[in-house]
Amino acid sequence: MRQRNDTSFRWTASHLLILGLAVVLPADTNGQSLRGSRASLDLQNRIAAQHDFTYLATSSQMRRFVEAGYLVRVRSNGDVRLKWERGAYARPEVALFIERLGRQYRAACGEQLVVTSLTRPTSRQPRNASPRSVHPTGMAIDLRRSGRRACRGWLEGTLLELERAGVLEATRESRPSHYHVAVFPNQYSRYVESRLASLPRSTYRVQSGDSLSTIARRTGTTVSRLAAANGLNGNRIYAGQVLRVPTAK
Repeated sequence: MRQRNDTSFRWTASHLLILGLAVVLPADTNGQSLRGSRASLDLQNRIAAQHDFTYLATSSQMRRFVEAGYLVRVRSNGDVRLKWERGAYARPEVALFIERLGRQYRAACGEQLVVTSLTRPTSRQPRNASPRSVHPTGMAIDLRRSGRRACRGWLEGTLLELERAGVLEATRESRPSHYHVAVFPNQYSRYVESRLASLPRSTYRVQSGDSLSTIARRTGTTVSRLAAANGLNGNRIYAGQVLRVPTAK
């Protein structure tokens, strides 16, 4: 793996792995690109069909999916900034992807990962959107391109590595300038599971029915310290989320 001399990359892979992050550093990307293709779009739609995902048509249908738990709320935090907070929902696995990628990106680049779009019903698709876009399924996100070359290089290399791993398809779009990322939920879940198998005990993966208080009791810490260690502004957590557990002082 090539070494980087850019001082903006302040954290090493070992630092990130200590935090339980599935770090993927840019490697040789010969033979791959983020240009997108008909085959890539075919694959995204094929994965959506395999998951039996609905292409949501209206905002009211999207609200029903939120109420049923098929879509979860995504919020800004210290690592991730949403272009807008209202109506920001995605599949749970996509929310987990954003959390993990945002933490890695912030550690590597020193800036927040900016999400410009999440789930959109077909009735609210922009004019230039492909009629085969998977945004209405809740499995796609758009990410802003950084003005810093080093950060763009890190993110593009990471997306290409995850694409090689078969857990997503990513495209660099120009109108407007952003990255379109379609996350494959089942594939990504298995990928995360394989990473979690080697996590240190200073992390905890949220299970269905967990709350911050039950996790705090189980790990021997307090709710306030647990929230502070993870940059949480409230008590909301979701299954699959990986929390840092503060060590006893």
